[in-house]
Formats: sequence, C-alpha cells, structure tokens
Amino acid sequence: MKRSIYLACFTATTTLISAAALAGDLKITNLDANNAKADGMTVANAVAPELSQSIVAEGNMKLENPTELIGYYGYDNDGPLSPAAGAVQSKTNQVEATKTEPDKNTYLVLEGQKGPDASYNYGTHFLFQGHENGVSKDGKPQGYFTRINLDADEAHRVTLMASMDTSGAGLPFIDGSTWNPFAKRILLTGEEGPDGGLWQATADFPSTVNDLRGVAGIGSFEGIQTDKDGNIWIVEDSGGKKGEVNKHARQPNSFIFRLVPADKTDLTKGGRLEVLQVTSTGGQPSVFHDGQADADATSQDVKDQYSYGTMLSTKWIAVHDTATDGTSPFEANKLAKAKGGTPMKRPENGVFRPGTDFTEFYFTATGDTNASTEVGSEGGGFGGIFRLTQAGPSAAEGKLNLVYRSDVGHTGFDNLAFWSADALVILEDTGDTLHSQRKAFDAGYLIDVNLDYGKADASMPVRIITSGRD
Repeated sequence: MKRSIYLACFTATTTLISAAALAGDLKITNLDANNAKADGMTVANAVAPELSQSIVAEGNMKLENPTELIGYYGYDNDGPLSPAAGAVQSKTNQVEATKTEPDKNTYLVLEGQKGPDASYNYGTHFLFQGHENGVSKDGKPQGYFTRINLDADEAHRVTLMASMDTSGAGLPFIDGSTWNPFAKRILLTGEEGPDGGLWQATADFPSTVNDLRGVAGIGSFEGIQTDKDGNIWIVEDSGGKKGEVNKHARQPNSFIFRLVPADKTDLTKGGRLEVLQVTSTGGQPSVFHDGQADADATSQDVKDQYSYGTMLSTKWIAVHDTATDGTSPFEANKLAKAKGGTPMKRPENGVFRPGTDFTEFYFTATGDTNASTEVGSEGGGFGGIFRLTQAGPSAAEGKLNLVYRSDVGHTGFDNLAFWSADALVILEDTGDTLHSQRKAFDAGYLIDVNLDYGKADASMPVRIITSGRD
C-alpha cells in the first residue's frame, strides 16, 4: 500500500511528501544535517532519497475568492510579494506583504464540495488549513482558513472558506485544526492568548464558523484531536515568564486540556473542560507557583517529566462546566492554575497512536527555543516528546512518560503525525533566534516510539526533511 503524509513546511508552501510501500521496518536514509543558515540566503528544502515532494500550493498563489485584505494563499494584501531593491522597512513603508503562515493540515476526502465557481467540479481530496499570522484589523488579528482543492486547477486550487464567525467577528490567527466526525465540523484553535480559543467550522462553502470560547475557554490553544468517545483533546502553547536568575529559561505555563461535551454531536450545547494533573516522584501534584519563575523552571518536577524511564501518574481535574458555570467566555489557563493543573514547557501538538483504540496520546513540547537556556535538556530547555497512556480515552487517570528528550540539535518540536503504528513524524519550528544560534534551519524526523532513546546506543531520530529558510 502507498503511505502518504502531508506536511505544512515553514515557508508559505504546502508540499506533498510521499513514499512508496515499504516492507517491514521503515527504511529511510538519514539526511546528514540540517540545512545551514547563511545571512541573506535561502536554499531548497531537501528530503530523504526514498521520498519525493511536489508543491500543491505556494505563498503567491492567488485565492479564487480574494478579499480586500486577503489575496493569496501565503500573503496578505498589505505590501508587495517581494521587497524592491533597496527597500527599507518602516512604520509607514511595508516592504513585503505579511506572510500568513498556513499551519496544521486537516486532510479530508469529501463528496459534492462546492466553491465560489458554481459550475466547477472541485474534486474529492482537500486540505483544510488555518493561517497563524497576518495583519490586524481594528486592533484585532484578522485570521482565516482555506481549503486546498487537490484535484483542481490553479485558478481553483485555494479557496477562502471563512474569515468571520457567525457573530460577524473576525477569526483569530489559527494554529491547529482537526475533524470532529460526531459534529461533522472542522475544529480550529487560536494561539493568540486573550484572542485565542476554540472555533468550529462547517466543511462546506461558504463555511459557517461558531465561536466556542464559552465552552472551551479563552487560551493559547494549538494542538487538537477528537477521540472515539467524542472528547476533544486540546494542547495549549502559552510561553511562560523568564527567570530573574535563569534569564533564558521560561517558567512552565501551558496545559493539556480535555473537553467532555454535553452532546458530542453539537459542541454548542456545552460541556466540561478538564486539565491534566501530573503527580511528581515525591507524591505531590506538580502545580504552578505564581511569582516563582526561577524555582518552577529549575524544579525537580520538571526534571521528573524529562527523565527517561520515569512513569508519572496523572488524573483529570474539572476546571469549568457549562452546566453549573454558564457559557460566558472564561480564561482556561487561569482556571487551570487555580484548580491544580500541571504546567508544561510549551506543548504544541498531539495525536493518538493508531491501533491503540485511543489509549495512547503523544504530544510535543517546544521548550525554551534558545540555545542559552540554563536548564539544559534535563530541565526541558529543549522540549521533547511525551506519551500519555490511559485505559480508555474517557478514563479519569493515566500515566505519563518521556519518549524523546530533545537537545539543541533536535528541538522546537511542533507538528506531528503517525506514519505507521510505530513511526512518528516530527517537525521542528525552532524560530529565527535558534536558527542563528545553531546556524541551521529546521528539519523533520522519524521517531520510533518503541525505541528506548534513553539508552546510550539508541539510534538518533532519522532526519527525513530539511527546510531552507526562516
């Protein structure tokens, strides 16, 4: 059988990465190194020789239904697509249009999809994406989400699905997305702090978008998945404060949430938001300490999380229930701290492992995205990959353990997807600062979730793709 994965690269380009059938273990040649960074230069992305790539959408591809503000797949309409020679950026001179940074893909096979051109056949294969950057309108982020029509010609390739919700408010910048098969909606998350949260959108055109922040809360939400019971798992990415002593190490400040809907076919009817609490090896819950950024960043609790072979107990704590607390928007991060949730160092995205009946949930943590972090790998300074195991997706308790502890050469782990039951694809998003510090751009890796990476002889992750610009 053919195995395919869809990766949103870190330029404004979506690339289809595919490999032919591979018998037994995945035999992918490791790329020697990340692409080197040189000031003012970009290089081509590279993939392992067993893989191939073909661009299905680029930043300068025109939307088939543009607006005054939103004109292209990867650029807004606030400047030229390429800076003029000698152009100098200033408050009054936008030398290049804002890049919209299309983020996590949701791939769906759908029949009967329509679009702006009523006479056109849009096919059956689609990639839905939110855009995590853009320009602001009236002081608020103006986000949107698009549909890449993989069977369509270039004129009909990218459709603007929506830029406003049902109240007429502009959408936030969008980071995560997934399909909710029970409600038959695409779930969209915004990482924008007070402007972030959860939205749902119909897959048809034009899409109808509902604001769900009265159910799931306001927060820097990113990763999102639906389990077989209809629960919604949300990974928050909220950067913490830097310490006074450890000036490059941030306080853990993000949480793993689970939304238990009152009606899994209709999320607008409310539900109960829960936060994950982790018990340390000392037997006490790992919690947030206000005003103690240095102490939290260097705590034994964090070291426990980033210790190979350590199995930590977990349980879910209710933070908000619409049945008793109402449906006014609330601050999920603030309530998680008050209720005793366990903060982590910028988790980004999460997925369930195939074949486990939704009993294994894997998520990435970015860390401090700074080579100078004082806490190092053992203190989560470079993040890692975690596994949460439960008897079932609705279970009240579980176990957490480290799968892979990142270092400065393999860090900033963000999007992830299972290639097979055992092979996990991970993409870096380390940021411009770390690109300059390590003089290298980002890469994507294959992780074997059955391998003990804590052993000295454990194989390093297999580098399968390298990107060529910030």
